[in-house]
Amino acid sequence: MDLFKNVGYLLKDVSRRYVARFERHAAEVSLTLMQCKVLLHLSKNEGASQVRLCELTDVEPMMMVRILDRMEADKLLERRPHPADRRARRLYLTRKAAPILDEIDRISEVTRNEIFAGVGKADREAFLKVLQHAHENACGLEAATQADAQQNPVASRRRARVAAR
Repeated sequence: MDLFKNVGYLLKDVSRRYVARFERHAAEVSLTLMQCKVLLHLSKNEGASQVRLCELTDVEPMMMVRILDRMEADKLLERRPHPADRRARRLYLTRKAAPILDEIDRISEVTRNEIFAGVGKADREAFLKVLQHAHENACGLEAATQADAQQNPVASRRRARVAAR
């Protein structure tokens, strides 16, 4: 049997199970996956706008408002005025967020170790190298598709309609 035929299924299923395992551990310390994503992305993008954080986390704006309101009430982040736009706010983590970020790192490590139990270091490194290469290919294809759509929007819409049939 050609295992490569199942690559899409395996990637999706492992990803789903990986996330479920992470969520189970996060729930034990009263965290949600969305909260973890927001905190991690904000820790790497301090001063980002709410719109930018939505883009980074792939969270819908209405959901993001609720998450941020809760985190602000819990004093994990603060909204500060944007210097150039009176309507916008920039987001910053507070000191209270640091131990939670440490906990997220711990949960991530536990989850990785569980999922990759019994897989040797060399196999992990080879797997990650292949996965990184596949990721680069996928990003390149996405960028090329977007560039094509911008250069020829009529043909792009026509191909999308034909593909949808």
